[in-house]
Amino acid sequence: MKTILVLNGPNLNLLGRRQPEIYGHETLADVEAACRAACAEGFDIRQAQSNHEGEIVELIHGARDTACGIVINAGAYTHTSVAILDALNAFDGPVIEVHISNVHRREGFRHHSYISARADGVIAGLGIEGYAAATRRICTLVGA
Repeated sequence: MKTILVLNGPNLNLLGRRQPEIYGHETLADVEAACRAACAEGFDIRQAQSNHEGEIVELIHGARDTACGIVINAGAYTHTSVAILDALNAFDGPVIEVHISNVHRREGFRHHSYISARADGVIAGLGIEGYAAATRRICTLVGA
């Protein structure tokens, strides 16, 4: 069984309750269910969330030995964290960056992503459906 790490950054633990007009009413449990439904046979999902940059780095390091790909929504760290970029650069499998909202229609600081420099694909503005699309893409890239 190949594992895909679905990694969420700060404030995404509040998904469904925080600014639903931007992020919707779905929760992280809904994200996990959507990713599991999108998995090809022979793949599994491991979901993690942290509000702490160092913990996200550690989760990415751990994925080097346990995951075939990473779906990441680094939240606000997308726009600030060279440390997360460096950790992703040390990961050999595919990385798909996901944003629930269309960050390009929001504040200017959200238009730059450090994660994009490593990502094999970027999905923005599809709500939690973006996670399922990213999961399917990793399954395709990795193969069974």
